Amino acid sequence: MALVLLPQDHAILRLPADAPLPDWTGSDGCVSLTRAPDELSVVCPSGAVPEGTEGSFGWRAFRVETLAGLDEPGVVLAAVMPLSQAGLGVFVISTYLRDYLLVSGAQLERARTLLVAAGHRIAQG
Repeated sequence: MALVLLPQDHAILRLPADAPLPDWTGSDGCVSLTRAPDELSVVCPSGAVPEGTEGSFGWRAFRVETLAGLDEPGVVLAAVMPLSQAGLGVFVISTYLRDYLLVSGAQLERARTLLVAAGHRIAQG
């Protein structure tokens, strides 16, 4: 598959389930808001997060450029498998068109090496 490494560091945040949708997430990089019964999950560029907001910072995002149907099996698995088998954590976001894999910035070079070894192509975004 073709992947693009987005240039921004990203944050993964957990807000209270009843929190209003934030207006500070920015428009660059990957931005995702997911409300669930027990949380409001926010992914956005780290630079957009207000000072003092609790979360996990320093994540890097790979965008899956290869388009696949919503019901096509194995797309996410093909990218996550080599990372998971090597013991790397992966946070996955799926949209209607694309999938995004977020890995810890501290593991970025290892993730890149593993993905290329698995046959994926990586471009800079």
